[in-house]
Amino acid sequence: MIQKVRSNVYLDTKLKARAKELFKSYGLSFSDGINFLLKQATDKNTPMISLDIETIYPNDPDYKLMQEARENRKNGEEIHSLEKVMKEFNEN
Repeated sequence: MIQKVRSNVYLDTKLKARAKELFKSYGLSFSDGINFLLKQATDKNTPMISLDIETIYPNDPDYKLMQEARENRKNGEEIHSLEKVMKEFNEN
């Protein structure tokens, strides 16, 4: 299980608001988005990171799956880590 710790950082108010909206458009909380960016930076050992993520539009086949996942998350469904999802996928 991942242990989490609260961190205090000083952010530009407008930048934080824009980042929250960006992360929200991808179905991420602000905290999840920051963790995603930190993970990518540390994995690549550079502060130069890329948010090269495709936007999913309503006519895309995966749009319905994304909407269902967002609703399930709102309803308290456990969010699985990628490792857990891949393990379950490989078991079947």
